[in-house]
Amino acid sequence: MNQVVDPGDTVVDATVGNGHDTVYLAKLVGPTGHVFGFDIQAAAIQHTTDALKAERLEHQVTLTKAGHETLATVIPADQLIKCAIFNLGYLPGGDKTIITTPTTTLTAVQALESRLATNGVIILLVYAGHPGGEQEAQAVLDHVTQLDQHQFQVLRYGFLNQVHQPPYLLAIQKR
Repeated sequence: MNQVVDPGDTVVDATVGNGHDTVYLAKLVGPTGHVFGFDIQAAAIQHTTDALKAERLEHQVTLTKAGHETLATVIPADQLIKCAIFNLGYLPGGDKTIITTPTTTLTAVQALESRLATNGVIILLVYAGHPGGEQEAQAVLDHVTQLDQHQFQVLRYGFLNQVHQPPYLLAIQKR
């Protein structure tokens, strides 16, 4: 993210969770940039709000208690996005039955692809080792492998020698 995001950019944290990525992004965009953050859980919004206040960064962040599939209605249509991050699965330390889903994730990713700035990136940390995770991972992989290589580059980065189903990272960069 730090190689793509500059002060003044607009970025998205599609799954704010405990706020770590939101705080990091807010520092990267600085006081002239903006972060749009989304989560369906009130606890995630509260944790993130507290983390932002502790760092005095709340003025450059808009948090929305809604799923990331709503981002196209929250972020102004003409706003270019430099970076978006997703941590798929469930809120660490939270209710493991509340998970991201293929439909909502693909809706959000597709909306971001059309708003992504040149050289901008969408980062997805994919966790497939929970109920529903394999279906979401496969849907995302099916989508990104069909992206036009002249418009997007897609990278997959993950562990090959780990037990169970380790998470992996997907990065979609607009050319």
